[in-house]
Amino acid sequence: MSLKKVFIAWLFGIILSGTAAAPALASLPPAQLESGRNKVELAPHLSFAVDADSRADYVTMFAQAGLGQFKPLPHQKTTFGFSRGTYWLHARLFNKDSFDDRWLLVLQYPLLDEINVYLRYPDGRVEFMSSGDSMPFSSRAIRYRMPNFWVSLPQRTEVELLVSARSKSSMQVPLALYTPASFAEMERDAQFGIGIYNGILLALFFYNLVLWLSLRDSSHFWYMCHIAGFGLVLFCLNGLAFEYLWPNSPWLANLAIPLSMSLSMVSMHQFARTFLQTRLRWPQGDRISLCFITYYVLLGFASLLLDYRVAVKLGTYGVFPGVLFILYSAFQANRKGYQPARLFLIAWTALLAGTAMYASVSFGLLPKNFVTEYGIQIGSALEMILLSFALAYRYASLREENERIVREANERLEINVSRRTAELSSAMEQLADVNSRLRESNRRDSLTGLFNRRHFHEVLEHLLEQSAELRQPLGLLLVDLDHFKRINDSHGHLAGDECLRQLAHRLTESLTNQNAVIARFGGEEFSIVLSNLAATRLLDVAERLRQRICTEPVTYAGKQIFMSASIGAYSPPPGVSMHPDEAMHQADDALYAAKNAGRNRVVVA
Repeated sequence: MSLKKVFIAWLFGIILSGTAAAPALASLPPAQLESGRNKVELAPHLSFAVDADSRADYVTMFAQAGLGQFKPLPHQKTTFGFSRGTYWLHARLFNKDSFDDRWLLVLQYPLLDEINVYLRYPDGRVEFMSSGDSMPFSSRAIRYRMPNFWVSLPQRTEVELLVSARSKSSMQVPLALYTPASFAEMERDAQFGIGIYNGILLALFFYNLVLWLSLRDSSHFWYMCHIAGFGLVLFCLNGLAFEYLWPNSPWLANLAIPLSMSLSMVSMHQFARTFLQTRLRWPQGDRISLCFITYYVLLGFASLLLDYRVAVKLGTYGVFPGVLFILYSAFQANRKGYQPARLFLIAWTALLAGTAMYASVSFGLLPKNFVTEYGIQIGSALEMILLSFALAYRYASLREENERIVREANERLEINVSRRTAELSSAMEQLADVNSRLRESNRRDSLTGLFNRRHFHEVLEHLLEQSAELRQPLGLLLVDLDHFKRINDSHGHLAGDECLRQLAHRLTESLTNQNAVIARFGGEEFSIVLSNLAATRLLDVAERLRQRICTEPVTYAGKQIFMSASIGAYSPPPGVSMHPDEAMHQADDALYAAKNAGRNRVVVA
């Protein structure tokens, strides 16, 4: 506080004290601090002015108050709705005969951004204090969820009080003076009530958490989210979140309100959807509910960028239609005979009444008193208790319905069990036979009768693992008919099919004693894996196969068809772990080398 401003304020006080100031200041009675009086509500003694541009300083506003330019509060209401600019409030405080000269000035609304307090004493001295949720929590006179200031009020002395308030939230400036003892009593009772409320929420949260973990019913999950979201909203609105969660972050204190509001409304609508089963019972209403959910999800993200005032207004504007819509959804479900909706309807009515009262105070529609200030806690506590009963009733109804269905099903089952047992036995035998044939069919190629590619891959993987573990040799061959397209073009596809069948027969016959697994790998390509065959013998086996293929023609439709084959051979190193695809790749490279070298030959990788 500069000496110049103090002097100017003192000078104004001296000038005004001897002129027209007395009748102007006397327009409102001073707040009398008397012996035995422990609390003084300042609303009847306050006058106010609005500085739309927020440019005036306290010296100017003291002067305007002295000239009678401040107006009495309309109906002694200290709520002004969502207002811009700076609100200045003026009162005179006179300690008549109270022995307490140290009082606590409390702003009974925790969400104001900035509140400045000026006390001007008869000698012209001006004391200045500042608080609000735009400042760290430690700036407050005592650690309390609402802004507060220690003021010195000597006996038989009149002190002028000037308060400036600015906020992006609802403008509410309910001011009261407390003696230290009366404040302690008041705060004890308030904390007791808040503790009971939060205890109810915590008990309901963990109770439904246990039920959700046991039953896996989504209604209990969304009810938990509803409790958590609503509890966080009230924790912020009561100033407790700023006190206990983020006391050094005014930015987060403001941001938490629209975010928690969005979370609460999303979970509220989602819980109503699941509990009332609107998707089945009222599809159109379910789509409307999804629109509300989308609105609040978008608002939650937008609140990171939007001005706090805009975000809170948008969130508050959606509360009334959202709660009314859920109320109507419950009415619709109840009208269609869904009995759990009755308790839901009663619970939501209690919440609607409490929420409506709180929001009406924010917009300046209702006066601030105990019922309107704590109506949302009272209504939400009743709502959540009743919703727990509704969930229990719903679960009991579902259980009874399930028991009835099971009982009827058991009765029908007992009647039909004998007849069905015989039919089932016969069907199981037939199914086992079909499954056996199907398993075998799934392993075989329909044209050649050899194993198919998928089964060959499984066998090869097993044999490779066994070879690596036991250090046993293994041989792999890829056989491909040369110029098979020419055979199809010259003799027809039926002749080509006969050539493939004959080739499969010759491979099987030639390798009968070789412990071989033979498969049609695809088209005119065949794959062979030979267990326990040394690499030195693999080339001999492959060469004998090639010679038999090219020396024995296939007779079809009175014609002889000569064939030849290219063979790629690969023997994995014993004791080395290898993937089937890698082994097939080695054999395939050898096969392509045989083709590139002129076909009708064997190449070892």
